[in-house]
Amino acid sequence: MIVDERMATYLESISWQISPHLREVEEKAREREVPIIRRSMQSLLAFLIRLQKPERVLEIGTAVGFSAMLMREELPKEAVFDTIEKVPARIRDARENFANFNHEEDIHLLEGDAAEVLERLVSEGKQYDFIFMDAAKGQYSVFLEFIEKLLVPGGMLVTDNVLQDGEIIQSRYAVNRRDRTIHGRMRDFLYYLTHSEQWDSVILPVGDGVAISVKKGDVPVIVDNTCK
Repeated sequence: MIVDERMATYLESISWQISPHLREVEEKAREREVPIIRRSMQSLLAFLIRLQKPERVLEIGTAVGFSAMLMREELPKEAVFDTIEKVPARIRDARENFANFNHEEDIHLLEGDAAEVLERLVSEGKQYDFIFMDAAKGQYSVFLEFIEKLLVPGGMLVTDNVLQDGEIIQSRYAVNRRDRTIHGRMRDFLYYLTHSEQWDSVILPVGDGVAISVKKGDVPVIVDNTCK
């Protein structure tokens, strides 16, 4: 945990309480060792949804459907909500949770590899106001190429797990050899988000690290009409 655990526990106690059915899904996921977003991230994500009031939401990485239901319950009925998952066991669990808690009709689960599904959504001309990404960390930059086409100007991208429990600050040689590729790709991803003219981004040490990025409109061309 990046933030002191006692501080995180205190902040959770005064600012965030999830509903009984979400707590049930959370507890079952933990029993099965399925990772879901941490309490501090839950609070932030729900707040951003209320703040942005998006009409079309896309989630990349459904897992058991916890974060999808969390966001969906902050949205009006008419909002569109799509979520992508490729692991069969997680698809099964997510569909079961959606059925058990009355979300079969208002959450659309798109099955398949995220890059392939994103490419299809781009080809279909889909557009979203808000995208939450919590999927394969080494593929974030690949997904971003599609996200830049799917997200409307002014839309928000929220990317979870970007600080890798603090390992992101380590030299690549201090990271386990098997994790160096993901470590390097994440650093490149964060550098791009914070230096690209396409995005206005901030990185926060919430949960396992979160990047909040707003897609800018077309970069204006400044014409100098000063007489010479």
